[in-house]
Amino acid sequence: MKNLLHSAFATLLPSVLQTKNKQRLSILTYHRVMPSFDYMRPTQPIASEFEWQMELLAYYFNPLPLSEALSLMSYGELPERAVCVTFDDGYADNEEIALPLLSRWKIPATVFVATDFLNGGRMWNDTVIEALRIAEGQVFDLTAMGLASYSINSLEEKRLAANTIIREIKHWPPDKRGEIVDVIVSMVGQLPSNLMMTDDQVKSLNNSGVDIGAHTMSHPILSTLELGQVKEELTGSKAHLEAMLGAPVRHFAYPNGRPGIDYRMEHRDLVEIEGFDAAVSTQWGVASGMSDRWQLPRFTPWDKTPLRFMTRLLLNFRNPA
Repeated sequence: MKNLLHSAFATLLPSVLQTKNKQRLSILTYHRVMPSFDYMRPTQPIASEFEWQMELLAYYFNPLPLSEALSLMSYGELPERAVCVTFDDGYADNEEIALPLLSRWKIPATVFVATDFLNGGRMWNDTVIEALRIAEGQVFDLTAMGLASYSINSLEEKRLAANTIIREIKHWPPDKRGEIVDVIVSMVGQLPSNLMMTDDQVKSLNNSGVDIGAHTMSHPILSTLELGQVKEELTGSKAHLEAMLGAPVRHFAYPNGRPGIDYRMEHRDLVEIEGFDAAVSTQWGVASGMSDRWQLPRFTPWDKTPLRFMTRLLLNFRNPA
């Protein structure tokens, strides 16, 4: 991985882009690290890809714990090419696959956990994906629920059907969306119950130096809830994790995370009021001293070669948010 071309890019491109000495922090977003390619989740990195990404960060960037990076940024002391690695949701492969690779390359990380799904739970979007994976027949008919009848003759059609259903119901009220998901479950066989972490795996991450952050209890789109429900989601997830770990939980990630769409300013204010030191969104860009600490931007390039991955990561340092 370490070579002259990569070194030249890391050294020269920031000067060309005029991002050198700009005190900018790139916070990378991950969800899963798969053991091998999964046709139902083609955008998720597999273990070998994640490893070269972490190796690249170790050689050419300055990976930092989120809390340390924010502290250094507040004092104007961030190193060049500062990055933080974060994971959303709390998948078991974060501990099983990602943790050994993070440890090998000495990369700090933060994992934001949606607490309702620990110990055998399953997020609603994963229920849709796994149901379509094992669905039989030529069509998956949800017309009785106000959706469509989806062709599932091929692996690609199953993936497209799952993605379409997820997109169509994502912003429905949680109760209405839950009804659809229950119907989908009734149409297929047994679904996996080992996708998310157990309490012991969360503790394992924490004991290995990974920062554990909150990601609500049930991963709702906050803009679909009453403010009291949002507060319950925030305080419940924070209290659950603090009781489990015996330590403060200082960071929060907004579910889905698009400002003004998935959450509103009143939710941002509530996150600050409830005692979180910082929060991350999914708005693309890099953080700077001018960024709202409770709406920090994130970004992850998904390029399949190290040079392209590095180039896009360096280019993103031009985009403070």
